[in-house]
Amino acid sequence: MYLKGVKEEVDLIEKIFKEMIYVLNTSGKLTPGDVETIIELAKEGKDIVNGKELDNVIYYTRKGTIKAKTPNQILYLKIMKESDICFAIGPAGTGKTYLAVAFALSALKKGIVERLILARPAVEAGESLGFLPGDFKEKIDPYLRPLFDALQDMLPAEQLNNYIERGIVEIVPLAYMRGRTLNNSYVILDEAQNSTALQMKMFLTRLGPNSKAIITGDITQIDLPSHSMSGLIQAKNILKNVEGVGFVYFNKNDVVRHKLVKDIINAYEKYSNGNES
Repeated sequence: MYLKGVKEEVDLIEKIFKEMIYVLNTSGKLTPGDVETIIELAKEGKDIVNGKELDNVIYYTRKGTIKAKTPNQILYLKIMKESDICFAIGPAGTGKTYLAVAFALSALKKGIVERLILARPAVEAGESLGFLPGDFKEKIDPYLRPLFDALQDMLPAEQLNNYIERGIVEIVPLAYMRGRTLNNSYVILDEAQNSTALQMKMFLTRLGPNSKAIITGDITQIDLPSHSMSGLIQAKNILKNVEGVGFVYFNKNDVVRHKLVKDIINAYEKYSNGNES
């Protein structure tokens, strides 16, 4: 019984050291916060990964590790690593935005970039937001809330607030990106199917030196007026052969939300194809 307890402790220590070596090798540094998080995860038995799975880890949090799980998510991670601009296109629930935020936060933590900027079109509010009641924050919060949710899931509240106050993390409506040049930044455009062609071009041309971008969207859920061309659809046709721009396409098999999400997607596909029974 005593030997069994000793073996368990030795196994735990070995796992902790493997995790620390992995973080050190991938980020070039190991902070006290990293060590504390790894030890807590190991003690709680949460998402301890080893072997080949280590290559799929994107970000460490106190709740566990965030990692690519499906083949397309693993491809997504590869493209984010290799491309300056990455397009992720596919249905809801496939991890497009969540993994993008985790990857960008990892780059921020490693010192690869100095800022993280997240943007979303506010289509329903006509982008101007002027007619909505309340101040700017109250008007835009409902449209940017999913990005806040992802960040809050990965960062302690105090650290996130500190990042926002210091301008290290920005969450803004797409319309407010115009005229800016973004250096040393990771820029994420979420719900990109609701950007117009002009907005997409404007967004892509904001990138300055040492900046990268991830664009996510679902071309089956476009909320633009019928006469407007989706900037995401146009961009995937125009940029498909441009070096440094990568694309990954998700499908219903990549859904990682509630098990019903995949069934809902299937049901809507059948309906759209005329099989209403």
